[in-house]
Amino acid sequence: MPTSLMMRAIILFACAIFSLPASTQSLAGRWVLLGNMLENGEQQRSILTLEQDGKALKGDLRSLGFQNGVEGSATEGHFELFGVGWNDKKPFLIGDVSGGEVKGTMWGNKFLGHVASAADDFPKLPYLEPPALEKVPYNGLAKTPPMGWNSWNLFAEKVDDKIVRTMADAMISSGMKDAGYIYINIDDTWEGTRDENGVLHTNHKFPDMKALADYVHSKGLKIGIYSSPGPRTCGGYPASYGHEQQDAKMYAEWGIDYLKYDWCSAGTIYKNDALQGVYQKMGQALQSTGRPIVYSLCEYGMGEVEKWGTEVGGNLWRTTGDIRDEWDSMMDNIHKQDKTSPYAGPGHWNDPDMLEIGNGHMTSDEYRTHMSLWALTAAPLLAGNDIRSMSDETKSILLNREVIAIDQDALGKQASPVKNGSLETWMKPLADGGFAVGVVNLDSKAAQATVNVADLKSAKKLKSARDLWAHKPVKFSNGSYTAEVPAHGTLLLKLSMN
Repeated sequence: MPTSLMMRAIILFACAIFSLPASTQSLAGRWVLLGNMLENGEQQRSILTLEQDGKALKGDLRSLGFQNGVEGSATEGHFELFGVGWNDKKPFLIGDVSGGEVKGTMWGNKFLGHVASAADDFPKLPYLEPPALEKVPYNGLAKTPPMGWNSWNLFAEKVDDKIVRTMADAMISSGMKDAGYIYINIDDTWEGTRDENGVLHTNHKFPDMKALADYVHSKGLKIGIYSSPGPRTCGGYPASYGHEQQDAKMYAEWGIDYLKYDWCSAGTIYKNDALQGVYQKMGQALQSTGRPIVYSLCEYGMGEVEKWGTEVGGNLWRTTGDIRDEWDSMMDNIHKQDKTSPYAGPGHWNDPDMLEIGNGHMTSDEYRTHMSLWALTAAPLLAGNDIRSMSDETKSILLNREVIAIDQDALGKQASPVKNGSLETWMKPLADGGFAVGVVNLDSKAAQATVNVADLKSAKKLKSARDLWAHKPVKFSNGSYTAEVPAHGTLLLKLSMN
C-alpha cells in the first residue's frame, strides 16, 4: 500500500476509534466531582462510587455534607442518578462521561470530575463517642407548634442578611406577626470557617449575626439558625461536630432563639443507633447556656424519633424527608404522621416539614389542603414562601386565623386519617371539648363529602358548626352535613359541643 494511502487508513481508523459512542467507557469505579465554590471560599466536592451492569448503575455518593446510596442508568455515556430512598421523580445528578472526565449537574449545580485517587479521599476524623443517655429537662418552650418563616424552600443558598431583614419587615407589614408567626429562621449556608480557636465565623453574606438578631428582635420577632451534629452541614459548610458546647454558647451570645439541627454528614460517622445520644449532646449544650432556645431535630424520622425526641430536649422533630412543592410530596409527608400521633403535645411536636404555600407549584385548593392538614396534625407552621410579595390568595391561606387556631389549640392533639374511597377524614379533639374535622378529596375531580356527628364518638351533643374556609356557619341535618369538595380540596369544619 502506498505510504499516503497507509497514512490515510491510519487516520480514518483513529477517527473511528475516537468517535465511538461514550457508552464504550464504563462508569464503574470512583469519581471525584468538583462543584461550585461555597460562600466561605471552599470548593464543593463529592466522591461518586459506581457499579455498572449493562445500563444499570448503583453505588454511593459522598459529599462534604452527606452520604447516600444512588441508583440509575447510563445510555451512550449519559447517566442519570436518583438518591436511594428519596422517592424523587426526577434525577438529582445528571452527567456525561468521556475520555476519563465526567461533567454534569447535581441539583442543578454544575460539576466537573475525573477518576478519583487516594489524594481525593475525605480526611478521616476522630470518632467522638456520644454521651451516656440521660433525660434533658424540658425547656418550657413551644407549648403550641412553632410558627414563623424559614429561608430554605425558596432561597436555599441565596439567603443573606438583607433578605432576612426584609422578611422580618414583611412579617410585620403583611400581618403575619399579628396572626402568630414569630420565628425568622436562617437555614443552611450562613457559615464561614473556623479559626485557630475553633470559633465558627459567618461568611460574607452575614457580616454581623448579633446585629441581625438584634434587628429581628427589635421587630418583636425571634430568630433561628441552622447546624448539624456532623462535621458538615447538608450544603457542605462547617457544622458542630466536636464543637457543640462552643457553638451553643455562640448562638446564645448572638441572641438566637431557635436551632434546626440537621443530621446530614453525621451519618458518615455515626450509625442510626447513636441518634439519641448525638442529639442529646446538643440538647445539653443549649440548656447549659441558660438562654431559651427552641430545639428542632431534623433527622427525617429515623430511629423512631417521636419516642425519644423529648428525652434529648427536643421541642419538635422531623418525621419525614424534605417536602417539595408538589401534591404527592405534601401528601406523602402528612401520611407519615399517622404513626406519630400519640407523641404530639405541648412542648413536643411532630414535624412534616415546612409549608410550600405560595411557591406556585400547587393549586389554591391544594394549598388550602396543605394548611388544613398541618393544622389538624398540630404541625409547626413555618412558611417557606416570599412573604414580601404574597398574592391575596396566599395571604388568605396563611393568615386564616380560624385555621391557625386549630393548629395552635392548647390541647395539642394530633389528628389521624380514616380513609373511605377517595375521601380521607381527619378528626382533631380541641381544648374546649369540640372538634376540628377535615375531609380531604384525594381525587382529581370534585366529590361529595359527609361529616357525621356519630363518628366523633362524643358524649356531648353538637351545638354549632362552622366552615373555616368559607368563614360561615353550616347546619347539620339528622346528625350529618354534606358538601361538595373540589379536587384535592378540603372541607374543614369546627364543631362546638355542649
